[in-house]
Parts: sequence; structure tokens; C-alpha cells
Amino acid sequence: MTQPARAQEPGTTCTIHPGNEGAGVVRRTVLPGGLRIITETMPTVRSAAFGVWAGVGSRDEAPADAGASHYLEHVLFKGTRRRSALEISSAIDAVGGDLNAFTAKEYTCYYARVLDADLPLAADVVSDMVSASVNRPEDVEAERGVILEEIHMRDDDPGDLIHDEFSLALYGDAPLGRPILGTVESINALDRDRIHAYYREHYVPHNLVVAVAGNIDHDQVVRLVEQAFDGHLEGGERPKAPRIDGSPLPITPDVRVVDKDTEQAHVVLGGIGVSRTDDRRFALGVLNAALGGGMSSRLFQEIREKRGLAYSVYSYTSQYADTGVFGVYAGCQPGKVDEVLSICRDEVASAAERGITDEELERGKGQLRGAMVLGLEDTGSRMSRIGKSELVYESLLPVDEVLARIEAVTPDDIRAVAQDVLAAPQALTVIGPFGDRDFTL
Repeated sequence: MTQPARAQEPGTTCTIHPGNEGAGVVRRTVLPGGLRIITETMPTVRSAAFGVWAGVGSRDEAPADAGASHYLEHVLFKGTRRRSALEISSAIDAVGGDLNAFTAKEYTCYYARVLDADLPLAADVVSDMVSASVNRPEDVEAERGVILEEIHMRDDDPGDLIHDEFSLALYGDAPLGRPILGTVESINALDRDRIHAYYREHYVPHNLVVAVAGNIDHDQVVRLVEQAFDGHLEGGERPKAPRIDGSPLPITPDVRVVDKDTEQAHVVLGGIGVSRTDDRRFALGVLNAALGGGMSSRLFQEIREKRGLAYSVYSYTSQYADTGVFGVYAGCQPGKVDEVLSICRDEVASAAERGITDEELERGKGQLRGAMVLGLEDTGSRMSRIGKSELVYESLLPVDEVLARIEAVTPDDIRAVAQDVLAAPQALTVIGPFGDRDFTL
């Protein structure tokens, strides 16, 4: 296996993965200005996924710009110098493709999935959106209303709102604690000049990655991207280095209670996890699977199967450059919230003290292995894997190496990460008809 060279000179191409171990050939080219192109060839499919990843997300926003990354994602669909909003969407619709985007805490992605023969169209449309948006004042104003409605929709869905409230309880008014959507106040305060300045600052070649997977040819993709980004590749900067910082963020976990007239109470209990480059992430993944990652997990069995207290209950992890999250979610009748919380706390404390059984360890490993491999069965997921790895990791781990690291997790690894993560200070968020009731940790 050949790893990508971060010092790779503009205008050069290297092979990251030669295509053994069940994976396609992965190649990487750096264009002038630092724009990176990474592809994975899948000759047995008839489709292609084309994505442009920008190394900017909600944690990059100043408080006054909260929500700008997501706002800009919306605006880039509204038109370029060459296409109107209708022409952007109708071009992909006309070939039966899928055009979409998403904003996360640390990156933003724009992508299209099309038949392999329509890759030139997808490359042109998506690249045009990202590189040549005009960000007209009237478009910014039109999308303001759309985003405000999206915020209201989130607020009406407590199962969605609870996770934003939990981020605030865990990280406070820090960039990772703020909602990706922004707030009503911050969205109303953003104008065209600030949105366009944000675009000009972050959507530059050395901060962008083009990722393509499917029945494609790398050299053709490079030519298509060069044509599509023509006039936007000036300069000679090297690609921006991944945002990797192992120093933990200082936090003061809090309790947040949102009084809402809901039929269900929604709770999230959790704390700091591990960062995306922490070697313990594989052990934490196995622990998460055993504790609340499936129907055989402890939380599901204890809360739903044995007692019938909740329909939805699970645990989850999220990783960022310098920190992470481990959380437990449950939705239950308001009158059952104390019992559900007590069980969650007991199971978390038990895992922190004693780890998990050998049977749970093997089942957790199998769950992670299967989920990873099955999740890479289509071009969109392959595109996401190589694009995200190029943008936020130091190297692309082959699938077999990831599987080997999962298999290598030992009971001692589980106990160590459980003590570090599950025994640490925790935050709690509750949504439901509780008035000013005081929930304590």
C-alpha cells in the first residue's frame, strides 16, 4: 500500500491504494492552487458519485457568523454565472441523478450520483456550484426564510432538537456546542456581504477536495475537474493540512431541561468521547455496540425488551479533530423518565467499572465489521469515505486494516476506554413537559 504524501507537489499524481484487499484502485492528484482530486475505481458498477468537500463547518464560525456554513450551503444551489437554480437542479434531474449537500461541524460536502456515462455532467454542475457561485442578495434573502423554517422544523421535532441541546450542555457556548443551523437571531443578522466574504475565505482550492468513486477513470476525472474549475486554480499553495489536534477541550458538563408539551420525554446522557485519530476509537466503537448499538445491546434489552419503557433507545459516538462525544438517548413516557435515566446510569456505570463480557466483545466486533463493509457497497459511500479521509485524516486506511484493528480490540482495551470515557463527568439534556423541574446528574 502506498500512503498519500501530504507534501505532494501540485500537478502530480500518486497511487494511494493499488486495488487489492477487495478495494478499488485509489489515486490522488494535486492541481495548481492545492486542489486535491482523489478517486476510487469500481469497474463492476454502472454509476459514479462526484463530491466536492470543503474544509469548513460550523466550528469555524465566529459567534456573529453562527450558521454561516449551512446558510452558504443553501445559497450555492441558487445559481452561478452560467446556471440558474432551475438549470442546476434540472440538469441532474434530467439524467435521473441525485444532487444534494450537507454541512457538519468540521466540513461541508456537495455531491451528485449519476450513471457513469453522465459523470462529465455531474462534474461540471457540482464544480460550477462550488467554484462560481454569485451569491446574489436576493438569493440570500430567499434562503433566509427557508433556513428559518428548517430551524422551526428542528424545534418541532424533539428527537432532533435533543442532540443540539446536548451539544450545548456538553460544550457550552463554544464552536462545537453551537447548532449547525445557527439560531433565529444569527440567521436574521447574516447579510449577503458576510455570506460572500465567508465563501471567498473558505472556498479556495487548497481547502477543497474532489472525491469520485464508481466506474470511472482517474485521468478523465482530472481533465473534467481542470475544465470545470478553469480560472479558479490560481496560486501555488499546498493542500491545507488536516485539522488534527490531540489536546482535549476544557469542558464543564451541564444539565439542560427544555420544557415542551410533548407526549414523550427525550433524554440524552453522556460526555466526552475520543478524537477521530485516537487509537482508542476502535475499542470505543466495540464498547458502544455492546452498550447501545443494536437490538442485542444492554440498553435495548434492559429498557425496551425486558421492561417496555421505550421504543427508541441507543448509544452513539461522534469524533472530531480534538475531541469526541459518547451519548445515550432514550424516548419514553414523561412519567417513566426517572426509571429510564436510572437504568441508563446503572448500565453506563457497570460498563465503566467492569467492561463487557467476552460474548459482548465478539458480538460488538462483528457488528462493527459488518456495518463497515455493508456500508461501502455503493458509490456514494465509497466517495464519502475517500473524500472525508483525504480532508480530515492524515492517511486513508485500507478496509482490511480497519477490520484488523477492530479484531485486535481486547478486553483490557475495552476496560481502559470505558473507565476513561464512561466514568468521566457527564452532561444531561431532557425535553418534555417538566416545567421548572430540577434534574440532577
